[in-house]
Amino acid sequence: MTPDQYCQDKAAASGSSFYYSFLFLPKEKRRAITALYAFCREVDDVVDECSDEQVARTTLQWWRTQVAEIYSGRPQHPVAQALVPVVAQFNMAQEHLLEIIDGMEMDLDQPRYADFKSLQLYCYRVASVVGLLSVEIFGYKDRQTLKYAHDLGIAFQLTNIIRDVGEDARRNRIYLPMDEMQQFNVTAADILNANETENFQKLMAFQIERAQRFYDQALAQLPATDRKNQRTGLIMAAIYRATLDEVIHSGCHVLKERVSLTPLRKLWLAWTTWIKN
Repeated sequence: MTPDQYCQDKAAASGSSFYYSFLFLPKEKRRAITALYAFCREVDDVVDECSDEQVARTTLQWWRTQVAEIYSGRPQHPVAQALVPVVAQFNMAQEHLLEIIDGMEMDLDQPRYADFKSLQLYCYRVASVVGLLSVEIFGYKDRQTLKYAHDLGIAFQLTNIIRDVGEDARRNRIYLPMDEMQQFNVTAADILNANETENFQKLMAFQIERAQRFYDQALAQLPATDRKNQRTGLIMAAIYRATLDEVIHSGCHVLKERVSLTPLRKLWLAWTTWIKN
């Protein structure tokens, strides 16, 4: 199996919304973004699937050495091998790949976040940085597009956090800022025990409103000159916003259920967004 095929299989197997946004890209850009996405999945899986914290930390450190070897041209892992030509062709900064790993390691360091400022650092590392790297692949003329990518990444991660509150709680992780939980009189025990109170619903409405603001802010910052190049990001935005809307329409019962869109709906959103833009 070639490194590119490994990345393709990794992306397809995830069933992620991102996979559907890649389908309409030209071959070289599709290959590049698939390799980047596979890298993100690999380092994310280290934290999510490894039950031994020390093993997870050691594996993330190994991935840091792989990132160094991507830029020297001698990595071992097929995903890292697939990234060798990508980082050169699309001007992808080494420190950005390392920041993604730093973000994943935050899941080992802190299962709680005191306030939105500390949560935003996490969102930046695991999502905004991916957006900034993606922009390099898609292409841009106006540096304002980098601000769009940053804020869109925050919006995506906030959507993930809202959708996955219950699933994360079952891993003893709570990403909702603790000061905001106190503001709405929601305890960690409420979340860990899937106790869906009226106060919890108010807390989630507050989280949803902030995510929507980040979508609006991001899309308002995308210059018209770069809109066509960034159609893949706009597809992701359409799918993620539809997911957020589905959470709202389903009653926001995120403690006990996980909302997801069907593959057909994701494909339809991808196609219609590509055509419109």
